[in-house]
Amino acid sequence: MRIRSSRARALASVALISACSTADVVSSADTDPLDGENEAFAGKEDVAGIADGSTESCIVRKLASTADLTTLDDAARLNRLAAEAIFRVARGNDGELATADDGYFFTLAELDEVRYVGPKAFRQLLQYAQATGVTCTDTSVQVLAINDFHGNLKPPSGSSGKIQTGADAATTTVDAGGAEYLATHIATLRAANPNTILVAAGDIVGATPLLSAAFHDEPSIESMNLLRLDVASVGNHEFDEGPDELRRLQGGGCHPVDGCQDGDGFTGAFFEFLSANVEEDSTRSTLFPPYAIRRFGNNLVGFIGMTLEGTPLVTTAAGVAGLTFKDEADTANALVAELREQGAETIIVLLHEGGSTSGLYNGCDGVSGPIVDIVSRLDKEIDVVITGHTHKAYNCVIDGRVVTSAAHAGRIVSDLDLVIDEASGELKTITANNIVVTRTVAKDAEQTALIAKYEALVAPIANRVVGSATGDLTRVANLAGESALGNIVADAQVEATRGFGAQVAFMNPGGVRADFIGTQVSGGEQVGEVTFGELFAVQPFGNNLIVMTVTGAQLETMLEQQWTMASGAEKANMMAVSTGFSYTWDSTRAMGDRIDPGTLMLDGVVVTPEASVRIVVNSFLADGGDGFAILKSGTDRQAGPVDLEPLEQYFANHSPVTAPVLGRVTRL
Repeated sequence: MRIRSSRARALASVALISACSTADVVSSADTDPLDGENEAFAGKEDVAGIADGSTESCIVRKLASTADLTTLDDAARLNRLAAEAIFRVARGNDGELATADDGYFFTLAELDEVRYVGPKAFRQLLQYAQATGVTCTDTSVQVLAINDFHGNLKPPSGSSGKIQTGADAATTTVDAGGAEYLATHIATLRAANPNTILVAAGDIVGATPLLSAAFHDEPSIESMNLLRLDVASVGNHEFDEGPDELRRLQGGGCHPVDGCQDGDGFTGAFFEFLSANVEEDSTRSTLFPPYAIRRFGNNLVGFIGMTLEGTPLVTTAAGVAGLTFKDEADTANALVAELREQGAETIIVLLHEGGSTSGLYNGCDGVSGPIVDIVSRLDKEIDVVITGHTHKAYNCVIDGRVVTSAAHAGRIVSDLDLVIDEASGELKTITANNIVVTRTVAKDAEQTALIAKYEALVAPIANRVVGSATGDLTRVANLAGESALGNIVADAQVEATRGFGAQVAFMNPGGVRADFIGTQVSGGEQVGEVTFGELFAVQPFGNNLIVMTVTGAQLETMLEQQWTMASGAEKANMMAVSTGFSYTWDSTRAMGDRIDPGTLMLDGVVVTPEASVRIVVNSFLADGGDGFAILKSGTDRQAGPVDLEPLEQYFANHSPVTAPVLGRVTRL
């Protein structure tokens, strides 16, 4: 359950604990001769022989939080004023115990803040609790986690809709994902433990299929509301339409330009967006709350939301203007003491950054990537790290703590089962398991209705046939980093901008978002036909094409920038190139020296360092996105069409489209 503010309101008249001496904080009006000094915990580790985090502390706090006034006043023999003050906090605003707004004393310091409560009251409470057998037990908590949902309400297609569960891919690959099935799996898991929370590690929205994107991702938010998502870290794609739009997704309201397209308004997210490391430059305050604290039984768990520090490198400049993105580990570490002071001894980071492994979805073989460095730098008081961004599935123990990731597109749910010591609030044990969201279960009726509603609204646009293909067109890359679909996108872009003088196109792999599977039918079309909705899934960002002039030397630098370092790990970002251009790179050479400039060929002619070349890229790359900073130096810029239009025209001109033979890029 959420931690309400009733306790804070009830204690509004009491001075907060400070580092100053007791004499400085206690007035004669706050002192009772029977109960001793108020705020006796200021600057001290224990009072009346009771240490915070001990079993004695736990039973004292439990008794004070749950006993009725008669028990506190008569049986425990507290001073009447102290008993009434404790009871006012415990029963909350409605004046009744065992209701949703009850307060709870999660630390002795909180109990000590209550007027007229001091060492004598502590001793009386302890004696009565021990005499009557008050006990503290372990608390079982189930944390369910997803990441990188990317608006995949319907089952994703191609490799994005499958999970390999065993060594033999041919016999152990299963269909996975889809909000209807995800909801059913989550409901089944929830039934196992009343102390269950669903969390997400970023990219719920952004880079979404047309079914969600056409409505500014309101369908994705509504789907998460139906799942009863509780907290979610903000990912890089949440900034695709800028911070104001993200605030609207949180708070609700119609879109400022398109209005409420479904006709029934938009209430916003019922869950809480968290981002501790993103600040507004104008206020130096975080854009969203840095963390949330949730209560399970008589324990608190803190959830820190963390956004990809490198978001400005992978998001349009307009989407992150006026924002600063800070180091993930440093930011999380700075919040640990604050969370512990509020009674949250178990701390979980929801981190939109991740890594990769060489094994299956529930393993950790060969783990690498930024996550390894980040986790190694985290405060030891941080217990669990739930990750995302890389779209990989893994279940690891790194630097002594559990680290999970649930692939993407709702194909996996990470199930983390925690046992928390009620007395200390510390995590005792944890087991983690990645569960495949198979499609062999019943569909959730609410999700089905939501999908049907928006499908009916978007169908006239999505189901329009724009061309055909002779087979699958996929993003699967060869060893050189080339893919058939990436090459098709690049070919479409250069073809559409020949009038601007474009000679070659370059396309970042992160901008090609879905495969086309020829045998799959999305909206009543014939097998092999391609619909607008399917093309939109491939190119959902709506970036303009930018034609610019670069030198041969700048072109070589751009190709060298395909390899970068992120948190101590090398990352490859191999761009697709259009037909007529080719080059060779050497995997054995050091980063920054892998391109052989003598192999840069355009229409059979070597591109010399002094040559001028007209290239076309999307506006994201033109602004230096994905680390291609050299592109900001391009000259004689001209804006072309939105990226999806050339792809649609390409299918109109060349259908049936056949996957091109790979070989434009050679790896040594």
